[in-house]
This record gives sequence, C-alpha cells and structure tokens, in this order.
Amino acid sequence: MGKMPRIQKEMLACLQCGYCIEVCETHNQTPWESVTPRGKIYYLAQLEKRNPMDRLLGRKVELSPEFVNAMFSCTGCGSCEAVCHANIELVEFWEKVREWLVEEGVAPLPAHAKLAERIATGRNPYGEDPKNRDAWWPEGVERAERPDTIFFAGCTGSYRMQDIAKAGVEVLNRAGVKMDCLGEDEWCCTSPALRTGQTKLTKTAATDVVNKADAMGAKNMVMTCAGCFKTVSTDFGNYYARTSQDVLHFTQFAEKLINEKKLVLKNEFNAKVTYHDPCHLGRHAGVFDAPRNILKKIKGVDFVEMERNRENSRCCGAGGGYKSALNDFAVNVAADRVRDAEAVGAEIIVTACPFCVLNLKQGAKQAKSNVKVMDISQLLLQVTDPAETN
Repeated sequence: MGKMPRIQKEMLACLQCGYCIEVCETHNQTPWESVTPRGKIYYLAQLEKRNPMDRLLGRKVELSPEFVNAMFSCTGCGSCEAVCHANIELVEFWEKVREWLVEEGVAPLPAHAKLAERIATGRNPYGEDPKNRDAWWPEGVERAERPDTIFFAGCTGSYRMQDIAKAGVEVLNRAGVKMDCLGEDEWCCTSPALRTGQTKLTKTAATDVVNKADAMGAKNMVMTCAGCFKTVSTDFGNYYARTSQDVLHFTQFAEKLINEKKLVLKNEFNAKVTYHDPCHLGRHAGVFDAPRNILKKIKGVDFVEMERNRENSRCCGAGGGYKSALNDFAVNVAADRVRDAEAVGAEIIVTACPFCVLNLKQGAKQAKSNVKVMDISQLLLQVTDPAETN
C-alpha cells in the first residue's frame, strides 16, 4: 500500500462523536458501523498508524475489499459535513480518499469503471452517440448565431430526461434569451467519474468545453443539472480553467429573469408543492433561495417545507455513484424522501436536477405514492405563455 493522501488533519479532527450517523442515508440502508463516516475515518486512522508490529502479530491492517465497498457505499451528499461538530470538509475528504483508492488499484467498482470508460470513448456515461447530443433541442426555438447564453444540457438531459432540457430551453426562450448549446462539442462534465475517484478525464473535458464555449462569445452558461453546475462552476477551475461565462443554475437565471419582468408568470398552478434540494445545488453550492423564491411567486402554489430541508435536506439517493452501483438501495432512499413529502401533505415534489427527478420518480413508484415529481423547469413551462412569433 502506497503513501496515504494528506488527510491527517481531518482524521485527527474527527471527534468520533457519531452525529454523522443519524443523517447518513446509506447507513440506514446497510446499518453497519463500517459504512458510517465515523467508521470509515476510524479505519483510515488505523491504516495511518500501521507498523511492522501489526504484521508480526498477524493483524491485517490493509485496504480490504470490505473497506473499499464501504467507501463507495456513500452518495457524497454532504449531510455528514452539515452536522459535523469538528467542521471537517467531508465532501472533499471522501472524494480525495476515493481518488487514492483508484490510484492504489483497489477501485473503482466495476459499475463506476464502466461509466468512466464510456465517458472516455463517447463523451457520455450512457454509451450514446455524441452526434445525437443535441437531438432534443425543441422545434421552434432558434439557435442564435451569436448567443448571449449557452445552455449546457448535460448527459442525463441530453439522453435520458430530454423533457427537462427542452423545458429549460423553452422557458428561457419565452423570456427572450438568445441562446445555443455546444451540441456535439458538449463533453460530459465528468461528474460521474470525479465523484467516484476517477479524475483523469476532467482536464480533457474542461479544456474542450471551456475553449469551445469561450469561442462562442456568450455571457452566460446555464444548466438544469445540479451535478453539471457544481462541476463546471467549481471543479473545472481545479483541473484546467473556469469558463469566461457566468455559470448559473437554471433556477438562479430564471429568478433573475422573473425579477427583471422578462419571464412573466401568468398561469395558476393550484397544488400543494414542496421542494427537494439537490445535494450538488444546495449543500454543495449554497443555492437554496432561488428555487423557493420562484415557487412562492407562482399563483396558486401552496408551498410547504419538508421537515428535512435546505442544509439538512435528505439526499434523494442518486449521487456519488451510489445509484449506478447500488440501485436498489438508492431507490429505497428516494422512497423515504417521497414519504417526507407525504408527511407534510404535499401533492408534488419539485426539484432542480434531472437525476433527482429520475430517482425520486422511481422512489414514488416503489412507495406506491400518489406524489408526483417535477423539475422546476417543467413547472415554469406550465405557468408561462409561449413566446410570441413574428
């Protein structure tokens, strides 16, 4: 086993208090101490302290398959960080440890390796043809020759949840936004690889996206995907450079357009609605108010908060490679989140990420719930009027 990464400060800071255990959704699915944040840090501390005497006494202080599985039995949601009394930056910590495990050759898990392989060969984790990247672009929406805004659809929006990408573009079009997308030049942001410790693809992706986007001369880059938002706005700068555009999540941009009276909320939406905070958008990026402000401005919406919300929101279960490797557990977590909505009498869960929508819908089905799941772009499509055509 090679030298451990620089995580000694975090390991020493951990008080082993266990506050993280109560909020850990993956521990609820596999209730072993070894998968808790506290348990994993304790194991890492033992690895750090290993010495020749361990071998003489027959103590196996090593990177065991059980520990590797425990490290990947995690959504990377950051709930542990939100309640950590020692203020350890655990989201970054887990990603750093996962990267080390990959370097040591004991990771990634097979499902995660396949995602990275597909990104490397086809620029998306779904194995789809890059030439079809922008096939979802809605008819009737002009692709501006000199756009003010680049719409970054992301892989899930481009290939699996196209209705959300379409809704985002159509809503912005109704506000008069001149836009285009990168089309075939839109690389996967590599979030699925990064979150599973596979970091070698990000520089290439960032270089491609940043250079192509900057050549278009747009002022803004907007995305409906929370994972893409975090990666492009934050991680790209760590591996290559930030884009020259202002990177905004769709909710931030839509709120701005509403406040400027460019996007007019005309139609009523009579329903009891709650909002689910995507982890990458909420806890990781601090965007809590924009989506809520939008919902509260829509006529007819009876907005209610779930008990766990904002910084303490329950994860939907889809992130950090958890769904791709442990889908059944991920759907169980989503079902629990749907029950949170039921507990406050909500008829609809609105969220702001296609991956959250996908998993929460599966959770609602498993829970046999009548609660519906929507992306906020889809809701805005219903309460705004189509753009006028000349």
